[in-house]
Amino acid sequence: MGKLEQIERAIKGLSEAELEKFRGWFAEFDAAQWDRRLEKDVAAGRLDNLAERALAEHAAGRTTPL
Repeated sequence: MGKLEQIERAIKGLSEAELEKFRGWFAEFDAAQWDRRLEKDVAAGRLDNLAERALAEHAAGRTTPL
């Protein structure tokens, strides 16, 4: 049995209270992973083109105020 199957089996065995606690933990864990990935992408310049396009669209008046 692989790691993923072990994790799935363990999660299925959680009580409602444990599952609720796990959901909260995983949401925080997942958000932190996303933030780290985004920071790496920004540092590597992977989003520069998107930012430049957005600024150009705004300068051309093709944006909507929030």
